Amino acid sequence: MAHIVVLGAGTGGMPAAYELKDELGGDHEITLINERDYFQFTPSNPWVGVGWRSRSDITFSIEKYVSKKGIKFIAGRVDNIDAANNALTMENGDTINYDYMIIATGPKLYFDEVEGSGPHGGFTHSVCTVDHAEMFYKDYQKLLEKGSGHIVVGAMPFASCFGPAYEFAMIVNTDLRKRKIRDKFTMTLVTSEPYIGHLGLGGVGDSKGMLESELRSNDIKWITNAKTTKVEEGKMHVEELDAKGDVFQNHEVNFDIAMMLPAFFGVDAVAKVEGLCNPRGFVLIDEYHRNPTYQNIYSAGVCVAIPPVEATPVPTGAPKTGYMIESMVSSAVHNIDAAMQGKEPHAKGTWTALCLADMGDTGAAFLAIPQIPPRNVAWFKKGKWVHLAKIAFEKYFIRKMKKGSSEPFYEKSILKMMGVTRLK
Repeated sequence: MAHIVVLGAGTGGMPAAYELKDELGGDHEITLINERDYFQFTPSNPWVGVGWRSRSDITFSIEKYVSKKGIKFIAGRVDNIDAANNALTMENGDTINYDYMIIATGPKLYFDEVEGSGPHGGFTHSVCTVDHAEMFYKDYQKLLEKGSGHIVVGAMPFASCFGPAYEFAMIVNTDLRKRKIRDKFTMTLVTSEPYIGHLGLGGVGDSKGMLESELRSNDIKWITNAKTTKVEEGKMHVEELDAKGDVFQNHEVNFDIAMMLPAFFGVDAVAKVEGLCNPRGFVLIDEYHRNPTYQNIYSAGVCVAIPPVEATPVPTGAPKTGYMIESMVSSAVHNIDAAMQGKEPHAKGTWTALCLADMGDTGAAFLAIPQIPPRNVAWFKKGKWVHLAKIAFEKYFIRKMKKGSSEPFYEKSILKMMGVTRLK
């Protein structure tokens, strides 16, 4: 009997545990480890930030549901990975041995990269966790009571997930309009992207023109090529770079509340394992999602190392979107199954970028095949259907995790809605 550990219980880790159980059956032990005892549906955090969702809407106890599938769950932090000897050391000193492991931890939110940033001891907010989203909502309510102010939304240098910044700017904009007080607030998007709609992907279709138009139509100003260097209380120091990477203009952006997506880094226990990660702590994988040094370790999700699409004046990373994570997980599971049978790995994930971005009462969706240009498909559309699809995605995914289902969501639902039946 083999023991497979899944490290991380987010939108990659929980489906991985379920799919392993379905694929391998009851003859092998599967253990799911997560620092927190609850699952959080991260894509809904922007809604929590304006009070459209509560913690109870998007979180649930993990053990209650995974135990029904015969999956062991451990709530706790892994402090050390002895990859050479297939062992984990927990924060309480316990040791866990494994035969195979899938690392699906997601990222460490690296607020330390910009002085004064972050919700804990800094002056900016985040919507990367439900805790952070709740903290924003608390300060947002105070700002609403004040009745006016400047709201800054954006992304720091080295950020790689830009969709939530656009989402959140438009969600806040919509919330203010619904309250009939949008005219009392100014809004600015401050992003490390070289241009609006770059998205860490070099743009997708007409994402530049469409998103610029959306920001203009909703009176949201922007600063691109923005290298945020320091944040003080109520003030953001930003160097706007030109195409050569030289400082074009210095900005002191005064704000009443700011939500800035941070750079990502590998989580501590993973990042410090020699031969496992790149310099920023992301797990190195081959085309079969195996680590080249430790071939019984696989990885999927935001924590994997993939190169940026292109060099940009302010460093940006490439996003790992939902469909890509779904396909990574499935590939890793099938290749572990093959390895256990003494077969060569065969399953490969897709590097297709597919994203649904809510914009309050409408939405934008993009599809890039492959992620790195030139592409066979570069598709970007806006419409009310995206907003509705995002709501449906939330309800379906949470229900699916509670049921213990490993059925793919994107292939069966979102791609069909988009008129795409097969991805190559």
